[in-house]
Amino acid sequence: MFGMRKKSGDPELDAAVRELAEADTVAFGGVGFAGTLLPVTEAYRRVEEAFAQRPRQAREQVDWLLRHGSPAGRAYAATLLEGVGRAAGRDAWAALRDDDGEFTTFDGCLMGTTTLGGYAADRLAARHPDGDAE
Repeated sequence: MFGMRKKSGDPELDAAVRELAEADTVAFGGVGFAGTLLPVTEAYRRVEEAFAQRPRQAREQVDWLLRHGSPAGRAYAATLLEGVGRAAGRDAWAALRDDDGEFTTFDGCLMGTTTLGGYAADRLAARHPDGDAE
């Protein structure tokens, strides 16, 4: 389903990217009353850490994820690219604006559903509330 991916040489990074590629939920922190971390959130954090330790390998994997992941996986990829730089994040979100794939979101105890395009539009608007490109 997700296309062939060149392995990074880091089994932990590869496993985290596989987890994100199949994600159906976006959650950046603990969910529910207990604040439980979902496996996909832990995978996101592993890839985020890999950017600090192995930026080239991590970037290759995230670029692949942006092209081939599930809608939630592509949302994680665009978020990770925001950490690389403002332009990289903006370009990633702009490329996802027309995607109607759906996923579940969690913000603490609040669960919702959105489309990737709607999520991308919200992220772009939050970054540039006045509509300016920079």
